[in-house]
Amino acid sequence: MDIFYASLVSLFVLVVSFSLHFFLYKSKPTKDGILLPPGRTGWPVIGESFEFLATGWKGQPEKFIFDRMSKFSPIVFRTSLMLEDAAVFCGAQGNKFLFSNENKLVQGWWPASVDKIFPSSDKTSKIEAIKMRKMLPNFFKPEALHRYVPVMDVVTQQHFAMGWEGKDEIVTYELTKNFTFWLACKIFISIDEPERVRYLSGPFESIALGLLAIPIDLPGTPFRRGINAANFIRKELLNIVKQRKTELAEGKATPTQDILSHMLLFSDEDGKFMAEYDIADKILGLLIGGHDTASSACAFIVKYLAELPEIYNGVYKEQMEIAKSKEPGELLSWEDVSKMKYSWNVACEVLRLAPPLQGAFREAITDFIYNGYSIPKGWKLYWSANSTHKNPEFFPEPQKFDPSRFEGKGPAPYTFVPFGGGPRMCPGKEYARLEILVFMHHLVTKFKWEKIIPDEQIVVNPMPSPAKGLPIRLYPHKG
Repeated sequence: MDIFYASLVSLFVLVVSFSLHFFLYKSKPTKDGILLPPGRTGWPVIGESFEFLATGWKGQPEKFIFDRMSKFSPIVFRTSLMLEDAAVFCGAQGNKFLFSNENKLVQGWWPASVDKIFPSSDKTSKIEAIKMRKMLPNFFKPEALHRYVPVMDVVTQQHFAMGWEGKDEIVTYELTKNFTFWLACKIFISIDEPERVRYLSGPFESIALGLLAIPIDLPGTPFRRGINAANFIRKELLNIVKQRKTELAEGKATPTQDILSHMLLFSDEDGKFMAEYDIADKILGLLIGGHDTASSACAFIVKYLAELPEIYNGVYKEQMEIAKSKEPGELLSWEDVSKMKYSWNVACEVLRLAPPLQGAFREAITDFIYNGYSIPKGWKLYWSANSTHKNPEFFPEPQKFDPSRFEGKGPAPYTFVPFGGGPRMCPGKEYARLEILVFMHHLVTKFKWEKIIPDEQIVVNPMPSPAKGLPIRLYPHKG
C-alpha cells in the first residue's frame, strides 16, 4: 500500500504541477449551448478517482455520493472517475433509467483495470458476452438450482467441521472467503479437495483488489498484482479446461455435472463452440463473482447477528424448526430453503446496509438528454446502490436494521439493487440466495458468538469487509 500511495503522489506531482485547484462545473452551457450536469471533474487526468476510492477505504462509500448529491444535484451529477468523464445517476429514477435503457442508450462498461485483468472483456468480445448471458440462465434456472442444495449442504457441513467446530475463536472473513470459494469450485468446476481449493484461492484477493484499482501499472501497485494473479489463475484454469475436454470425450465426465461441462458443450446458432481460452476467462469471472460478493455478505450476517440478539433469535427459531424436521443425516432440500423466509429478509437487510456490489458503470452509446442535461456519447455513467439503500427517501431511518422492510411487497422498484438490475442483473442471484441461506442454517444451529472487537471499522475496497476480518468468540450449542 505504501508503494501504491507513493505512485499516486508521483502522479499527482506530474499532472497537477500546473494546477492547484479543482475545476468546478455549475451547469453552465458550453460554447455549443449544451447544458452538462452540474458537478466537478477534480484533478487533471485522475479526476476524482482518489476521493471516490478513499471514502470506501474509510468505510463510508456513500459519502462521495451524498456529498455531491447535496452540493450539485440529487438526480445526476458530473465527475471524472477511472480516467473518464462520468455522470453519476442517483436514486430509483437513475437506476430505472440505466437498467431499462441497456443496449438502447447505454451499454455495460468497466474501467481500463478490468479490461487489462480480463483481456477478453474488451469491445472485441461483446459477442462472447451476449453468448454468456444466453447460456448462464440455463445453468442457474430453478431445475438446476434444486440439484445444488444438497451439494451446498455437504460442502457447508465440511466447511464448518474443518474451520469452526472445536475452535474458541475464529476470524470470520477469512473463513467466509474460504467457504464461498470452495463452494464455487465445487459447483462450477467440480473441484472440492481442500488443498486444491486452497492453492487456487490464494491469488483471488489480489484480483478483486486490482479490478477497481486506479490503473497504474507499476510494480507493487494493486493493479499490477491483480494482473499477475489473473494470469496465474487463467493458466491453471486452462489446464483444468483441457483436462475436462479429454474426460468428456472419454466418458469420464458428464455433460451436466457443472458449468464447465456446460460451457464446453455449448454451441451457438452457427454450431460454434467457445474457445478454451474464453472458457477459462469466463470461469475466472464466475469464480470471482460467485464467491467474492457472497463471502462479504456472509461475514456481515455474522456481524449483524452478533450485534442484534433479537434478530439472531428470530433466525435461530426459524432454522431450528427446519433442523428438527429432518432425519439424522438427511440433507437440506429446495423445499427447506423455501421455508427460510425470515432468514432471507435478514440477509436482504444485510445486503441493503453492506451491499457487496457498490454500483457499476455504463457507457452512453449515443447523445441523449436526461433530466434536462445533455449526456454526451462516450461518457461513463455510474449507478450507486447507496444512493437508494442509505437514502431516507426510500428507506426511513436508513441506518436502522429492520428486516420487516422486506415483508409483503418489499421495497419499491429500483430501490433495493444489491444484484444490479435490467438485462445485466447478476444471473447468479438465486445461486447467491441459496448459498447464503445454507450458510445461515448451519451457522445459527451450531453456534452463538460475540465480536472480539466491538467497534471494528468497516473498509470498502472494492467490497465491504471488516478491517480486522471480524474475529469472534464461539459458543457452541449443547446437545
